[in-house]
Amino acid sequence: MPRLTYAQAACAALAEAMRADARVVALGEDVGRGGIFAQYRGLAQEFGPQRVIDTPISEATIMGAAVGMALNGLKPVVEMRVVDFALCAMDEIVNQAAKARYMFGGQGRVPLVARMPNGLWGASAAQHSQSLEAWFAHLPGVVVVTPSTPADNYALLHAAIASGDPVVYMEHKELWGLEGEVPDGLRVRLGEAAVRRPGSDLTLVTWSSTLHRALEAADAAAQAGISVEVIDLRTIWPWDRETVLASCAKTKRLLVAHEAIQAAGFGAEIAATAAETLGIAVRRLGAPRVPVGYSKPLEDEARVGTDRILAAIDALAAVGGRHRSAARG
Repeated sequence: MPRLTYAQAACAALAEAMRADARVVALGEDVGRGGIFAQYRGLAQEFGPQRVIDTPISEATIMGAAVGMALNGLKPVVEMRVVDFALCAMDEIVNQAAKARYMFGGQGRVPLVARMPNGLWGASAAQHSQSLEAWFAHLPGVVVVTPSTPADNYALLHAAIASGDPVVYMEHKELWGLEGEVPDGLRVRLGEAAVRRPGSDLTLVTWSSTLHRALEAADAAAQAGISVEVIDLRTIWPWDRETVLASCAKTKRLLVAHEAIQAAGFGAEIAATAAETLGIAVRRLGAPRVPVGYSKPLEDEARVGTDRILAAIDALAAVGGRHRSAARG
């Protein structure tokens, strides 16, 4: 079982998909040089410039070309560098890629994967540190994926390329160097969450980089006698209602934590669904509605860290008397 970084795992998955299917191509700025996070390293040397295509600095052009490629039978993997830059291509994503299958009665499909590295990026300030998964979850016609581990970045990229529909693929900007075991041939299905830590007192749903802070918080809560079940959503749309609601029915409490701004974040959809379906206690934890600052103290104010998650666990566990001080007693 090889041990790979998050970037190496994605590169391995893309290379395997390109070897298996000549219709899979990659295009974007700097992909021929391996990408800014080395997530394309070695691909240009193996597949050549006709399948690993360096493009001009124009996100609208890149995405528009990819939509045309997909409608003509190719399977483009589109590099947007960071999600913040993808905003320059919103018409091509929102009005073209997302709607073609519906508007043409299924006769025209757009099987592209738009890689949009998402989330906070240390010392990169407001225009490079946005978490915008809720924007795309709101968009009918696209799948939204947020891998949190090297193994999932490998398996979910394979699933995204094979899906046949446009996928907004949101790797986290600060996870590229994260290492982990990646089983050969690992496959997962889009729309299936992963229970990363079993528990019985409270359900904690999260995704992407926040998973790692959530696991730290759950470990700390366990030392005080609170058993937290941590669920990694992995796919924002479709999201795994069955796994989440089954856990909530067991624990009777739900906390959703995400790095994105809390106001109108996707956590609200999960919390509302659990409250409406089960009538349980729910809480949300997200970033304040402010741009991410460049200085570290300001940047830290926008981070949803372990301490904040642990405080939210404590507050929610207190509903019904199951808070940490009571657990100690």
